[in-house]
Amino acid sequence: MNEITDLGSLRDALHAFCAERDWPRYHTPKNLVMALIVEAAELVEQFQWLTPEESRSLSAGQRAAVTDEIADVLIYLTELADVLQIDMLAAARQKIVKNALKYPAGDQAVRQQNSQGDTGQA
Repeated sequence: MNEITDLGSLRDALHAFCAERDWPRYHTPKNLVMALIVEAAELVEQFQWLTPEESRSLSAGQRAAVTDEIADVLIYLTELADVLQIDMLAAARQKIVKNALKYPAGDQAVRQQNSQGDTGQA
């Protein structure tokens, strides 16, 4: 397998991996998004009963499990974006611009939302 250094090389490596196993026929947007949600739930499960402090200082075993689940989420998200022909970096850039307009820096309403538990993340 070639070195994976960016989203493009990850996409290419996943494309080859899946093609070698004849998986693309199963990789419909519906199936991929369902698998993505399952993996995201498995990531949530790693933190489910931890206190906020415990969630910031994971043991080596917990960190390894979280790392695996983050990888699974990234893999399925990358596959989904590939099937739908969505450039994830362009989409993220556009979303940051939208969020900057929706939540301007220094805005009193944003500070008030944040103090009430709304992180302003969309």
